[in-house]
Amino acid sequence: MTASAGALAPSRLRRGTTRSGLKILVDAAFTVLLFVGTLVGVIALATLIWTIVDDGWARLMADPVAFLTNYVSRLPARAGIKAALVGSAYLMVLTVLFCFPVGVGAAIYLEEFAPRNRVTNFVEANIANLAGVPSVVYGLLGLGIFARFLRLGPSLLAGALTLAVMSLPVIIVAARESIRAVPEGIRLGAYALGATKWQTVRRQVLPAAMPGTLTGTILALSRAIGETAPLLVIGLPIVIFSLPNDLRDPVSALPLLIFDWTSRPQPAFAEAAAAASIVLLALLLAMNAVAIFLRNRYTIRW
Repeated sequence: MTASAGALAPSRLRRGTTRSGLKILVDAAFTVLLFVGTLVGVIALATLIWTIVDDGWARLMADPVAFLTNYVSRLPARAGIKAALVGSAYLMVLTVLFCFPVGVGAAIYLEEFAPRNRVTNFVEANIANLAGVPSVVYGLLGLGIFARFLRLGPSLLAGALTLAVMSLPVIIVAARESIRAVPEGIRLGAYALGATKWQTVRRQVLPAAMPGTLTGTILALSRAIGETAPLLVIGLPIVIFSLPNDLRDPVSALPLLIFDWTSRPQPAFAEAAAAASIVLLALLLAMNAVAIFLRNRYTIRW
């Protein structure tokens, strides 16, 4: 009996002992297929980035201060992205103010307080499905509810609320996964010391889950800052010559300006669009760098 157990130990089994040759061939083919798919994606992304930088770097470096501080113009050499850049910043600030508290609160309720029944399962399934809904659908939602029903019009507030609704499912899913990753022993230890359910969640669970939650929030905002379809659908202006002073004022955004410049026939506007894309890519890289820093700085190893 001892000899048989030793012979069947994992260290004694050779590759392919319990698998047929066909299964080994299928595994190898699948591995090669995954590698080729990854390689194609990386090459396509590198080509896209190189094309944007090659087309827009000279335009951006010719006069970067003027490009960042001028308003749009019918002359490509004088066109700038000031209104769109500031508008994107305003939209992101308002979006995170709207979606972060609601998303974290919904994740806490669903994971810690909600009863396990059909209603909860239905809500969870729909939240997971909403994370994959195309952005133009959220634009139609924002047009119908915020722009028309609430009579906000094509304003800064309507755009921020639309982007917040679009970002909510991603934040809720990320926050729930972070809360679920907190060991149960942390909760039981807090209960043993006399803490209530809410005290345990607020002082133990939520701080431990905050790195993953913040990372998911920043990644959701990284998607929102590059969206064009929702803002076009609700009617935000593309060309604007002033900065918003009120939440009901119209506002532009970088994706809208890039979309407009790429649709013009002049090659100089295509170069300006590529330069604006470089600025947008820099913002995305900065936001993702913040997400990586928060994850590495505050992650707790259990």
